[in-house]
Amino acid sequence: MTVLPGPASALMDLRNQAIELFRTGVAAAEPGPAVAAALERRADQLEKARRVIVIAFGKAACAMTGAALPLIGGKLHRAVAVTNAENAILIDGAEVITAGHPLPDQRSVDGGYAIESLARSAEPGDLVLVLVSGGGSALVCAPAAGILLADKIALNDALIRSGADIREINTVRQHFSRLKGGRLAQLASRAEILALIVSDVPGDDVRLVASGPTASPYASLTQARSVLSKYRVDPRFEQTLVSTDISISGALCDRAENVVVVSNRISLESLTATALRSGFHVIKASDWLSGKVCDAARKFHSFALEHAHHQGPVAIVAGGEPTVEVSGTGKGGRNQELALRFALANEAKAIRRSWVFLSGGTDGRDGPTDAAGGIVDAGSIYWMRDFGEDPAVLLGNNDSYVALATSGDLLMTGATGTNVADLQILLMQ
Repeated sequence: MTVLPGPASALMDLRNQAIELFRTGVAAAEPGPAVAAALERRADQLEKARRVIVIAFGKAACAMTGAALPLIGGKLHRAVAVTNAENAILIDGAEVITAGHPLPDQRSVDGGYAIESLARSAEPGDLVLVLVSGGGSALVCAPAAGILLADKIALNDALIRSGADIREINTVRQHFSRLKGGRLAQLASRAEILALIVSDVPGDDVRLVASGPTASPYASLTQARSVLSKYRVDPRFEQTLVSTDISISGALCDRAENVVVVSNRISLESLTATALRSGFHVIKASDWLSGKVCDAARKFHSFALEHAHHQGPVAIVAGGEPTVEVSGTGKGGRNQELALRFALANEAKAIRRSWVFLSGGTDGRDGPTDAAGGIVDAGSIYWMRDFGEDPAVLLGNNDSYVALATSGDLLMTGATGTNVADLQILLMQ
């Protein structure tokens, strides 16, 4: 039996509170102030440098570059920022390159060449400031020798659709690149290297953000082959894996200073503090929500049922990045699918109080869609069916976007200029 929510005004208030908490988490991940603060603490390092070279890539590249250049001043030699179209803005003193995401394109290759050339130009006495953020793996494409752009596109697409997590995806990506897996640090090794990083990965492992361009390699060639085999990715990719042992870059990469300035943890802490001030009893469901999105939805719903007995307003929060195995031809993303699956789980076993569940990408883009994610309540499934759609059928075709659009439950924020993975918020009144 479908359990409908309580009074519309109370439910709308709860939805608005969830959205505001999400926005609080995104605001805490604003990269510009974090970069400025980090560089202000390193004023002496900037002053000692003969020249400063700025290399930025990822969804936050423009925001990070714009914050850094005023503090570099006359020391700037050259700056290049590679980002996606939604986050691209003109920056005085920097070359901005717009590239493809989530799949690389020829513009990504152009960005890779520009960064590679700039890194090679670094000389003793220079400071190479590398500004790294999520999305950089696709936005900057520098295929290793013998690998074509078409191969990189096919590989990225296969990995994204396979259900592999970010660790596994970047384990493979590092071995197909002239820049990832510490190779950018090798190219600029004659100079001092400082990398400021916006982290969108579990544990803020700098070897994983944008496939670790300035950090020691994350995994061996054997481990990369194991990932390809595990997810049954086209065998030809195993045959074309880069044969060079990338572990040789470790010593040079250790000379680079890698500093995480913004992360999912910081966002989660910020929205938690706001929820507490708003009178919610806050429970953290997970430090990093991972695994298959179907399992994540089931576990989150079970966790909600377990804690629904608490008196007064309750907020259950998490951050992370579950994975979707794409087998259908529909439109959606992991956050939209997580929200839809949560709503379906609740139809099977209802939370006996008013609730709202939000799952959104902090970059404002969930998969290849214009939505950040989804925000559902006890009436969502009812409205989908009332408008003639079968949510289970849509889910089977990976068509969560259509399902949520039908019920008015898409979370729309626009591009945010940052990327620290996803945030999940369940509010119970």
